[in-house]
Amino acid sequence: MSRLGKKEEETLIEMASATDGEDSNGPLYESSSNTESELPGNSEIDKRHQSKDSVFFRDGVRRIDFVLSYVDDPNKDEEKKADRRREFESNLQKSGLELETEDKKESENGKTYYVKIHAPWEVLITYAEVLNIKVPIKENDVPCTIENPIDCMLSPFRLPEKVMHPDPDYFTAPFRKDRQELYLIHDESTFFSPSVRNRIVFYILTRCPYGTEEGKKKFGIKRLLSNGTYTAAYPLHDCQYWKKSNDPHCDNERYTLYMEWARFLRFFKEQPLDLIRKYYGEKIGIYFAWLGFYTEMLFLAAVVGLFCFLYGLFTMDANMSSKEICDPAIGGEIIMCPLCDVDCNYWRLNTTCRPSEYSHLFDNVATLFFAIFMGIWVTLFLEFWKRRQARLKYEWDLVDFEEEQQQLQLRPEYEAKCTQKKKNPVTQEMEPYLPLTSKAVRFCISGTTVLFWTSLIIASMIAVILYRLSVYAAFASIMKNTQTLQPISGLLTPQLATSVTASCLNFVIIMILNFLYERIAVWITDMEIPRTHLEYENRLTMKMFLFQFVNYYSSCFYVAFFKGKFVGYPGNYTYMFSHWRNEECDPAGCLIELTTQLTIVMAGKQIWGNIQEAIVPWIWNWWGRQRARCNPENLYSRWEQDHDLQRFGHLGLFYEYLEMVIQFGFITLFVASFPLAPLLALMNNILEIRVDSWKLTTQFRRPVASKAHSIGVWQEILNGMAVLSVVTNAFIVAFTSDMIPRLVYYYAYSPNANSPMSGYINNSLSVFRVSSFSVKPKDQGDIDFCRYRDYRYPPDHELQYSHTMQFWHILAAKMAFIIIMEHVVFIVKFFVAWMIPDVPADVTARIKREKFITQKILHEYELNKLKEKLCQGKAYQGMEKEFIATEGKVELSQAM
Repeated sequence: MSRLGKKEEETLIEMASATDGEDSNGPLYESSSNTESELPGNSEIDKRHQSKDSVFFRDGVRRIDFVLSYVDDPNKDEEKKADRRREFESNLQKSGLELETEDKKESENGKTYYVKIHAPWEVLITYAEVLNIKVPIKENDVPCTIENPIDCMLSPFRLPEKVMHPDPDYFTAPFRKDRQELYLIHDESTFFSPSVRNRIVFYILTRCPYGTEEGKKKFGIKRLLSNGTYTAAYPLHDCQYWKKSNDPHCDNERYTLYMEWARFLRFFKEQPLDLIRKYYGEKIGIYFAWLGFYTEMLFLAAVVGLFCFLYGLFTMDANMSSKEICDPAIGGEIIMCPLCDVDCNYWRLNTTCRPSEYSHLFDNVATLFFAIFMGIWVTLFLEFWKRRQARLKYEWDLVDFEEEQQQLQLRPEYEAKCTQKKKNPVTQEMEPYLPLTSKAVRFCISGTTVLFWTSLIIASMIAVILYRLSVYAAFASIMKNTQTLQPISGLLTPQLATSVTASCLNFVIIMILNFLYERIAVWITDMEIPRTHLEYENRLTMKMFLFQFVNYYSSCFYVAFFKGKFVGYPGNYTYMFSHWRNEECDPAGCLIELTTQLTIVMAGKQIWGNIQEAIVPWIWNWWGRQRARCNPENLYSRWEQDHDLQRFGHLGLFYEYLEMVIQFGFITLFVASFPLAPLLALMNNILEIRVDSWKLTTQFRRPVASKAHSIGVWQEILNGMAVLSVVTNAFIVAFTSDMIPRLVYYYAYSPNANSPMSGYINNSLSVFRVSSFSVKPKDQGDIDFCRYRDYRYPPDHELQYSHTMQFWHILAAKMAFIIIMEHVVFIVKFFVAWMIPDVPADVTARIKREKFITQKILHEYELNKLKEKLCQGKAYQGMEKEFIATEGKVELSQAM
C-alpha cells in the first residue's frame, strides 16, 4: 500500500511540475504525436482514405482510448476556455498521452471539435502499476469443477462458450514495470483491454491540471466539463451495435453484447457476465450479476406465492365468513352503522359480499405459511449471493482488491475545495483536509435539509389521509344513494373506491417528490464535500434510500398498522384534528386494502421506471440514430455517433440499485398481504435486465470502466430490510389480517363443533343503540340497533360499550403470535446463515492454489534475476545472502 501510494504521488507530482514549467523533473514522457497536425484547423485529411467508423488514429495503428469534444462559443468566456484547453492538452501531452484533433469542418454538424486521446505503452505500464492492475502471468491449471448432470437439460438457456468466456483463465499478479518479462505480453497493443485503457486515461484526465485561477490550482476534466470548456468526455464503443465493424482489428464486443444479451428475445438466456465485465468493467458487471441472481431467486418465491394465491382462489367457495356475509338470511339482515356522521345511511352487511370473497384470496392460512417462507427465502437469497459474489471476486481477480488504492483515493473535488493541508500521521505527508468547524456546519445544513424533506413526505402522507377521510364520507354518501352505481355497488364499496383513488393520488405525489429530492440529495452531498468516492456514494445512498423508504412505504405502513385501529365506536368516534372521523376497515378486514395500495404503488413504479429507462433515452437518441444509419461512415464518425448518445453518469448504477432495492422492500416488507408480489417482481426483472442491457448497449455512451468487488453499502441495506421484513409481516398477519380473530373463535368461542366457523361474523360485530348517537344520521328510519366491527359489550350490559374478554384474548393471541413467529423465523434465519459458508470450498481452494503459484513464480523470477547478476559478475556485498534468502523463499513457498 505505501509503495503504491508513494508511486502514485510521485507520478502526479511529476505531472504537476511539468505544468509549472519546472525543468528539474522534466516531462514524464515525450509525446510522439505530431503537434502541428493536432491543432484545430490544421487537419486536412481526406475522409475517404480511412473509415470514420474506425476506433484508431489516422495512422490506423494507435487506438483511440478517450475522446474530448468542444464547440467554439463566441462569447466573452471563449478566450478563457481556449486558454484552459490549450493548457490542459499541453499537460496531457507532457504526461505522455498522445492527442489528435478533428477540425470542426470535418464534423457532421460543422461546429464540434473532437480531441482523440491515445495512451502509449509507457503511460499504460506506469499507471497500471499505480492502479495496481492485475495481469496474466501463467495459464490457470486448476481443474474445472465436475459438471452438473442436469447441465444437458439447461443447454437451451446457455450461450456459446466464446461469448460466456471471451478470454482464457490465467493466474494473475499486480503489474510492475521492472518485471515486464514475467508477464504474458504477446502484443503490447492488445495486452491491456480497452476498458482498462480508458480507465487509466480517465484517471489521468481527472488529475491533470489546467492552470491557476483566483489563487487556486485548477485541475480535472470534471471541472472543465462543468464550466463548459469541454462539452463531453467519453471512451468509444468498439463498433456499431447493429453490425460488425469493417476493421479486422476491432473486437466487435458491442455487437456481440447486443445480439446475445441486449435483445428481449434472449430473455431466457444466461447473461454473458465475463464479456460484460470485460467491456464495461467490474462495477457494471457485478450489478448485472446481482440483478440476474436476484431474478433467479425470485422464481422460487414467485412459484410459492402463486400456489398460495391459487389456494385462496380454490378455497374461496368454502370460506364460511364470506358465505355468511353474502347470505341474505344472515348478512342481509345485519344492519350496519353509518360510515359517516350526517350524510351516510345505515347499510346492510351483504353489500360487501364481493370484497369479502376477494379478501379471502389473500387472507387465508396460506398467508401465514408464505410470510414464514419469505422470511427464510430472504436469508437464503442473501447468503447464496455472498457465495456467488465470492466466486465472482475470484474469477474477476478481485480477491486482493485494495479499496484503499482504488475506491478510497481522494476525490478531485475534495482536493480542489479543501485548500488547507495537514500531515497524515500514517504516511507523514501533507494532504488536504476539511476543518472540523466547516465540516460541522455542512453536516448541520445537510441534516436539517434531510429532516425538512422527510417532514414534507410525512406531511404529504397526512394530506392523503385527510383526503381519504373526507372522500370516504363522500363516497359512502353518494354510492348508497345513486341508482347508476347499483350494478357495481357490490364490488366497488366506499372503502375500495377510497383506497384506489387515494393510492393513485399517493403515487403521483411520490413521483413528484422523487423528482425534487433526487436533485436535493445530490446537492447536499456535494455540499458536504466527502473525502473519497466510496464515502460520497455511501452518503448519497443513505440519503436517497431514507427518503424513498419513507416516500414509498409510508402509505403502506398507514394502511397496514394504523387504518381501522383507532376508530372508537358509535357515539364515541375518534376524529383527526377534531374534524375528520377516522377510517374503518371493511367487515372482512383491511388486508384487501393493503393489497390494493401495494399493487398500485408497486406496479405503477415499475411501469413508470421502464418508461423512463427505455422510452425517454430512445426519443432523445432517435434523431442521432437516424443520422448514424443514413449517413455513410466517411461522414459520420465513430466519435460523432457516440457523442450523440446519452451520457451514463457516475450515478447511473446508483439509480438502478435503488430501484431494485425499493422493489425488494415491497416483496419482503408487505408480502404477507400480497403473495403475487414476487411474481410481479419476477416479470418486471426479466424485462428490467433486457431494458438495462439494451439502453446501456444502444442508447448510452460507453461508461468509463471502474472496479468494485461487491454491491457495497446496498448489502447492508438489504440485510436490514430482511430483518425488518420479519417484524412487519408478523404484525400484518396479527393486526391487519383477520386470521388471529378467526383462530381464537375457532378454538375458544365456536358453539358448533360440526361447523366451527359458523356464526363468526355475528360474533365479530358488536351492537349499538342508535338513540345514543351524539350526531344522528339524517335518515333515522325505524332502526333501533346497528352493528359495528369490534368486540364490545351490548348497550344493556352493565359494562356497555367496553371491551369484552374475547377482545383481550384476541389481543393476547396476537402478541403471542408475533413473539413466536419472530423467534421461529429468526432462529431459522440465523441457523441457515450459520450453515451456509460465505465462500464456497472450491473457491477457497482455488484462491490458495493461485496464491501459491503466484508466490512461487515471483520468487523463482527473483532467484533467476539474482543468478543472472552473479553470472554477469555484478555481485555486490551481501549478494550471496540475498541469493540464499530468495532461494529460501522458494523452498518455503513449496513447503506451504
